[in-house]
Amino acid sequence: MSQPDSPNRPVRRGRLFRFVAAAVVLLAVAGYLVVQYVSGGPGAPRCTVGSGDDTFELSPEQAENAATISAVGTSRGMPERAVTIALATALQESGLHNITRGDRDSVGLFQQRPSQGWGTVEQIMDPVYSAGKFYQRLAEVPGYSRLPLTVAAQKVQRSGFPQAYAKHEPDAALLTAALTGRAPASLTCTVAKDAHPGDPARVRAELARAFGAGVAPQRGEGQEVTVPVRAPARAGADGGGAERRGWELAHWAVAHAAAFRVEQVSYAGRTWRVDGSRRGWHTDEGTAAAGSTGAADGTESVDGTDSADGTESPGAGSTAGQVRIALAG
Repeated sequence: MSQPDSPNRPVRRGRLFRFVAAAVVLLAVAGYLVVQYVSGGPGAPRCTVGSGDDTFELSPEQAENAATISAVGTSRGMPERAVTIALATALQESGLHNITRGDRDSVGLFQQRPSQGWGTVEQIMDPVYSAGKFYQRLAEVPGYSRLPLTVAAQKVQRSGFPQAYAKHEPDAALLTAALTGRAPASLTCTVAKDAHPGDPARVRAELARAFGAGVAPQRGEGQEVTVPVRAPARAGADGGGAERRGWELAHWAVAHAAAFRVEQVSYAGRTWRVDGSRRGWHTDEGTAAAGSTGAADGTESVDGTDSADGTESPGAGSTAGQVRIALAG
């Protein structure tokens, strides 16, 4: 004969139901947040280039890779057009993600193939190496800077869908203007503050790898890295002086803020801070001209130092203060 139900059982069942329902809701919310973070949704860390209605958004990972591609190009004295071609190509081939596997044996940002002489898988998966190989082959294309972007990219990539590069040209051009420093304070990232300390030695090493011997990052006080700003000795056909190089370095640091735990970047009287990253760059009160020896109207000083190819490089050798990069401590 069965025993009558205890009067406490309905209460226990009700509590169990509420517990299960709450757990399901929490899991759903956690899953949503993960998807938003990975996919670059509204709640995810993200970077923006441009201003007003002419902007392009990308994830911190994409920004890091784009900044590396640009730095490698300018360090080789390549013009802006070459950087735009490289960025449009990487946007099409990988979405600016360092992909470990693609069509056949293609890997990396540019989906380069070891079997086609691009290097080993390990080499190609290094963004500095893969970008360098892309520029090396692009430089071998006669008159590439005057060719339509699709034609220039195709001569390097040999893609089955060459016209696909065209749709990325506007976004690549925005990225290029910011990452080469031509458009000051035009790249900003919204990232979360990290409790773990950054590594100044790593930041200095990566700056040197991306920009080459022309950049000499130094250890500042505490968790700070300082980079004296000088115009590149191998300026491309677009020229570019010291202040432009300063913004190139500053934008590189902001693009790597999430990876390197950067808390603050300052240059030419403007500052980006992780705590107020949604505000973007802001002017430091009373120091609008600090950190720059450029003219008051924004033009750059020129001392006429010759570049490596024998042409005069506007602003080469001139100085424009320093970029200060403060890391989490």
